[in-house]
Amino acid sequence: MPVFDDGQKETEIPETEDVVTTDVLVVGSGPAGASAALFLSELGVDNIMITKYRWTANTPRAHITNQRAMEIFRDLGIEEQVLADATPHELVGDTVFCTSIAGEEIGRIRTWGTRPDREADYQLASPCLTVDIPQTYLEPILVRNATERGTQTRFSTEYVSHVQDEDGVTTTARDRLTGHEYKIRSKFLIGADGARTQVGADIDLPLEGAMDIAGSMNITFKADLSELVDHRPSVLYWVIQPGSNVGGIGTGLVRMVRPWDEWLIVWGYDINQPPPDLTEEYAVGVIRDLLGMPDLEPEVTGYSLWGVNEMYATHAQKGRVFCAGDAIHRHPPSNGLGSNTSIQDSYNLAWKLAAVLQGYAEPSLLESYSAERAPVAKRIVTRANQSAREFGELFEALGVVGLEGEEMARAIEERKANTPEGAAKRAALVTAMERKNYEFNAHGVELGQFYESNAILADGSRPAPTEDEDLYHRMSTSPGAHLPHAWVGDNVEKHAMLDLAPYTQWTLITGIAGEAWEDAAEAARTKFGIPLQTVVIGPGRPVTDLYFDWAKLREVEESGAILVRPDKHIAWRAMSLPEDPGTALGEAVATLLGKA
Repeated sequence: MPVFDDGQKETEIPETEDVVTTDVLVVGSGPAGASAALFLSELGVDNIMITKYRWTANTPRAHITNQRAMEIFRDLGIEEQVLADATPHELVGDTVFCTSIAGEEIGRIRTWGTRPDREADYQLASPCLTVDIPQTYLEPILVRNATERGTQTRFSTEYVSHVQDEDGVTTTARDRLTGHEYKIRSKFLIGADGARTQVGADIDLPLEGAMDIAGSMNITFKADLSELVDHRPSVLYWVIQPGSNVGGIGTGLVRMVRPWDEWLIVWGYDINQPPPDLTEEYAVGVIRDLLGMPDLEPEVTGYSLWGVNEMYATHAQKGRVFCAGDAIHRHPPSNGLGSNTSIQDSYNLAWKLAAVLQGYAEPSLLESYSAERAPVAKRIVTRANQSAREFGELFEALGVVGLEGEEMARAIEERKANTPEGAAKRAALVTAMERKNYEFNAHGVELGQFYESNAILADGSRPAPTEDEDLYHRMSTSPGAHLPHAWVGDNVEKHAMLDLAPYTQWTLITGIAGEAWEDAAEAARTKFGIPLQTVVIGPGRPVTDLYFDWAKLREVEESGAILVRPDKHIAWRAMSLPEDPGTALGEAVATLLGKA
């Protein structure tokens, strides 16, 4: 009888009963955990991902997916999968402020880089644009690709505890179907188990800030609202009504999940009072109020209470254990930074773990994870909470603070009056709406992550911001910055600069006058075992500076060189070709890998 064999390798039985071994154990299958597993598998690192749930996210919590996250998906070859399930860029940005969806509109701002002048900023900075994909759609893509590429994914498997020693980490896991406990022995452990992280608690993760500073609720429902919204397409519709400035994320929110018949409402409550009795009847009442449709019969699909947090970790690791995602940054969804930053945490960490496991870097490289990501965590937590608070200016501009019912309606109506009071209110409204660009067009916050650590050879050239650094991103090749974007290629193919520097390798970029760097890179590759490739950009070479943009962005002479890490941050650069490029590059690589 023929033996069935479709090429799929059987999972090996552990040599020791109840002890499974792997290189990296990932706890959690959300954006941070699933992406960590995907990145590790892409890099050929053996890994197991466990989650206590039977499947991925049940509610569409995170959704805005910014350019940096999309660049990562492009790098991993899954960009098209994400775009196939996402609401496209052109439909995400006509953000509306109103008294209800069916009621009076107070104003709009174009968001997520959809205003023509800001669209130019966004397109010049990246080959990708911001889109909207609910967490319920994104997580299965990440988990499927991680598992296809090698991750052992274990659902209904709970992290219980761990102990670590000089050689590794022993984790106790519980199979929630059988109740059976067993050990997973790994060289490293990643805790991506959310804001209530048990892994983080077990390593005494140092945290600053507070949890549950405001009360909030999510209500998901289905109702076709096309007639009210498809002429002003957006992800977000903000509703100012009595009670909308209590708790929550600044004001009432009706968020598109799928255009234009699936929605999520965010509504606040006073966390210092007993929580509301959240029933379907209560949920329907909130839906009708925010939509301004008292007779609507929506299909309520879910509701839950949650707390707004303002907390970040000042250090994200201990020994062989690392935390990522909401475990190290806990904040409201304002600015849409949560899942994006979580994915970027893992993108930063996974290549470093691979470098150590594959033997070409010393463990000291891993210390750069906290040095680089903890400042990012602080910045995004601070920005997201500030954005929620800045809704207060809108309420003050309208003069509705503390007002209810008819008084509130009259105060909103006053902005139409041909009176000094009406004029003042209109002027204040312009200022308050302009302020919301810090939440919805904060390009500098989204892209401007600059690293300073032992994995960067700083040369004192960190560029000072020429504009507001929260609103505007400044591209640079200064060590610590992200590789600038330009289009390059030849007469047949067109590539983004990041396409030249895939996640599986380090990349040295130079020009024709710097071709001697190729021998220097070969010497470094041989000496240190580092996966390092050289790209020479110029006419007659495989890659040409198609629009002459790279020549304006590179900030080094044509003979200079830029060393790009797998995560696309600049590790080191030489402004011009030195007398001995082999020694210059070799010393830089040795220092970066902890081998100097």
